[in-house]
Amino acid sequence: MERLKERLMIARKALGTFLELAAKDGYIEYPSLERRDAAIQRFEYSFEAVWKAVQLYLAEREALPIGSPKGCIRASHEVGLLSESEAEIALQMAEARNLTAHTYDEGVAHHLYKNLPEYGKSLDLWLGKVESIVK
Repeated sequence: MERLKERLMIARKALGTFLELAAKDGYIEYPSLERRDAAIQRFEYSFEAVWKAVQLYLAEREALPIGSPKGCIRASHEVGLLSESEAEIALQMAEARNLTAHTYDEGVAHHLYKNLPEYGKSLDLWLGKVESIVK
């Protein structure tokens, strides 16, 4: 249980740094390349931290050993952590996470960046649901 609480804390801290740049008040429509790339990098590590925290929750609390981000998303939907529409957005995030290595491609980087506010809300919601159960 302590490990899960620690993992949730790490995920919340990572997500906080991402939300600084992706939340509505931190989002800039036409950012510098450095700010855009930093926001995408923060999305990448925040997504990793959140899905791994959820993975541990599912293993410890739901007895569901899941090995992949998409598996965690599907299992989160099955146990009621995510609605169908929330799971769809989360699956889009997993696809976007796989594209983060290609930010040198302007089209990919622009596509990723414009979706960051929605991804930030979705990650915050997903993590928040698990945190509220664990508390």
